[in-house]
Amino acid sequence: MTSRSTLIALFVVLVLAVPAPTAARRGPAPQGNSLGNEAVPSGPTPRTPEGKVDFSGVWDPGFSFANIGNVPLQPWAEALLEERRNDQGSDPEARCLPRGVVRISPFPQKFVQTPTLVVILDEGNVHSYRQLFLDGREHAYDTFPLWMGDSIAEWDGDTLVVETIGFNDQTWLNARGVPHTEELRVVERYTRPDFGHMVVEITLEDAGAFTGPHTFTRTFTLLTDWEIHEYVCNEFNVDINHLVGQ
Repeated sequence: MTSRSTLIALFVVLVLAVPAPTAARRGPAPQGNSLGNEAVPSGPTPRTPEGKVDFSGVWDPGFSFANIGNVPLQPWAEALLEERRNDQGSDPEARCLPRGVVRISPFPQKFVQTPTLVVILDEGNVHSYRQLFLDGREHAYDTFPLWMGDSIAEWDGDTLVVETIGFNDQTWLNARGVPHTEELRVVERYTRPDFGHMVVEITLEDAGAFTGPHTFTRTFTLLTDWEIHEYVCNEFNVDINHLVGQ
């Protein structure tokens, strides 16, 4: 555990030190996970007893965790992004606050699936979790706004479609500081083309901050020899005083 956690931490530092790519990754990730210490398992897509695609397992986001591409921002949001680039210490995640839904950590995520609920447990950040409700309920509008939003899911064939709304405006959409408002709407389309891969197409809409919708893709690989471990952000938060800008 210590070795992997140390390597992931080093990986995060290296990623954040390099300017973000100008386009999102599309298509499958390279073979192996982000640290290259396990081959991607092969085999057919597993299914639940009900015949649905089974997303259960521990998933590594690999190198696709960091990049969301070029979000089309309104002028005020572009100006705010520039301010945040010069003041990385204002990053909520640097103060151990939740990352939100769009911005994920490079640490593994565990999916626990039932016929009416999918739970996503995140090893990184603040050990956050998400509940994707599959029981036909409506959004719980009386609980808004939320750090992680309110997620309602449904099946579209073999694709799990998740709509999340009800966000506060406190999170950054990536480590560079891309902003959003409480109008943010996130639609994720989860597919599992084979045993070892999970692909998530993510569409962002925000009439308050964007000039139009924005779509990008992340590819996860299955970790068959790993469980998520305890990660305490407050104890591991060693760099906050060194975050300045650019």
